[in-house]
Amino acid sequence: CVRVCVCFLLQFLVILLVVFLLQVAAGVVGYVFTDMVMDRTEKLMREAVYRYREDQDLENAIDFIQKKFQCCGIESYKDWSHNIYFQCSDTNPSLEACGVPFSCCIHMRNQTVLNTMCGYGMQQREKDAARKSIFTIGCFDKIIWWAKNNLLLVAGLTAGLLLLEVCMMTLAGAQISWIKNVERREKEKETRSKSELRERRWFPAFADFNDE
Repeated sequence: CVRVCVCFLLQFLVILLVVFLLQVAAGVVGYVFTDMVMDRTEKLMREAVYRYREDQDLENAIDFIQKKFQCCGIESYKDWSHNIYFQCSDTNPSLEACGVPFSCCIHMRNQTVLNTMCGYGMQQREKDAARKSIFTIGCFDKIIWWAKNNLLLVAGLTAGLLLLEVCMMTLAGAQISWIKNVERREKEKETRSKSELRERRWFPAFADFNDE
């Protein structure tokens, strides 16, 4: 039973150590390759804008991001001209030409009915005029701003999690050491008991006959 407990504790310790090392490695890689991660993120967002309306899941994801961060497009609301449905050109037959998705629109508190055509023709307006109806700041800048503002919180949570893992690894190591020490003392005690038993068998105490 003791050996089984030690085996389980060793497995637990190894798993914690692997998770700890992976988290540290991810943090180092994320810090070293920050520019690469940002470039990749921007590229993925541009691809998502380009494929908007072609993939329902992707469309829902973009709408969620624009509503959540109150943004529109990648760098500005005019990025939607890269999408064939919202492209602002005289040859585009789409009803949404020169527009933006409804998720870019600013919803008033007293608004009860969702106007899905609120973004129509917004690319033709200047920024000052458009910002009265839609969000004009790009989502990439908004996400970077959000990440920087929450960096301390994320770093604190990560540090707390790593500290907890270190404490758990220390306790697991201490428990393994304690079990092994107890097992070693039991073996030493058993060895001494056997040795004393052999001495009693082979070297009995003799009676003193000097008094006679």
